[in-house]
Amino acid sequence: MTLIRRIPRRQTVLSLAAFSLLLLTASSMLANPANDPDVPATQAGFEPHTIQQQIQLAGEYLAGHGVAQDSKRAAFWYEKAAGAGDPRAQLQIGYLYEAGIGVPRDPVRAFHWYQLAAAGGLAAAKVNLGIAYLFGGGVEKNEQAAFALFHEAAQKGSGLAACYLGYIYHFGIGVVQNDAEAERWFAKGAELHNPKAQYVMGSLYFAEKNHEHNLNTAATLLRESAQAGYVPAMYQLGLLLERNPDLAKHPGEALTLLNDAANAGSWSSSLLLGVLARDGKDVPRDASSAYFQFRVAVLEGGDEAQKRLENDLKRLSTELGADRTAEINAQAENWHARHHAVLEFVYKPGDDETGFPASALAVPENGGHTAMLLPVEAGIDVASAQR
Repeated sequence: MTLIRRIPRRQTVLSLAAFSLLLLTASSMLANPANDPDVPATQAGFEPHTIQQQIQLAGEYLAGHGVAQDSKRAAFWYEKAAGAGDPRAQLQIGYLYEAGIGVPRDPVRAFHWYQLAAAGGLAAAKVNLGIAYLFGGGVEKNEQAAFALFHEAAQKGSGLAACYLGYIYHFGIGVVQNDAEAERWFAKGAELHNPKAQYVMGSLYFAEKNHEHNLNTAATLLRESAQAGYVPAMYQLGLLLERNPDLAKHPGEALTLLNDAANAGSWSSSLLLGVLARDGKDVPRDASSAYFQFRVAVLEGGDEAQKRLENDLKRLSTELGADRTAEINAQAENWHARHHAVLEFVYKPGDDETGFPASALAVPENGGHTAMLLPVEAGIDVASAQR
């Protein structure tokens, strides 16, 4: 199994179950609520007296629904509900502290809130605790504790925990490296409809040279992952359908997937779209479009993309001429400036996979493991973005 290059970064919370492995002594370090920013009510005369109302108000501030978007006020109300003992709010404020959204980044405080949420019965918090132990986020690194937390959460139905167990066995983290056992856990995660696990299994059935190939199974797994908003699966399924158009649900499915993934920052998708435009495959040949896609791929993919596309860019720039090349370079730079976030997940309207009113999750920067959520008001509209 060679498709997996790294352990996935953390995303937001995804599932529920009970916590029983750790002895928690958190009362002595109970976090004080974030400073009251003189929070106004969402409507005249409305006061969030109940925990549910506080959580609802927090979400409205986070997303800018009915009020001006304000992550500090969102954090205030999540933490107020968390201090009252609500496990969901504890999980949410833990994530905000981990990511530094509306509050100063504080992995120790995040770990504390995850402990309380896990003690209150949320397996998603157990998974986040496991990730903290795996990477040493807010707590001393402990691979055995991470494994135990993932294992218990997976047994209780967390597909994300099963996916992490797959990575642990694939990379041999605290266990003997075992690709067969890794695949067993990835398959379990896929059965539990975890998009990352579905992506791994779909990729194995599609592209892994040392694995049984089954393109129908690959398409099914990748399509479900892509429909859940996982950007790498959009690219992988687009590539699969481009090579095997008989598996597409409709004639334009591959191009739609590749455009959505490219608009989410997938430079490999931009590269492939450029190749199609360069060669006139499935679209009319268009040197300007090909050059634009290749330039975007380089801006997003850096040195690796530059090395792969250097010759194509030279040939196309010669064909287009200096003035047209300069014009397209400016267009690509402008597009890149407006689409600087590289996205890992994109959610359709009405999705509530994260528990947050967010439209997307951005791939973390600087080697971190916490994906940044992008609220609806951030202007993310990947599916309709024009290139």
